[in-house]
Amino acid sequence: MTNREKYNQTFIECFSVTEDVLNEEFVYQCIPAWDSVGHMGMIASLEDAFDIMMDIDDIVDFSSYTVGIEKLKNYDIVID
Repeated sequence: MTNREKYNQTFIECFSVTEDVLNEEFVYQCIPAWDSVGHMGMIASLEDAFDIMMDIDDIVDFSSYTVGIEKLKNYDIVID
């Protein structure tokens, strides 16, 4: 599984969405499931999927699907 597939799968499973909505418009609170609780669940799932531990600043700044791709670069995770 590629990093992109892992990343997308996390969003799909955490927020019960389809892959076609995962773009720059998919942002924090754009759907009811992406609230503060959903956000922390998604972060935990990403940490498990990529075997990382994210810093609090990155967790707080992780405000969208595309910002998340940039934040993961801090952990040497490249989403192609």
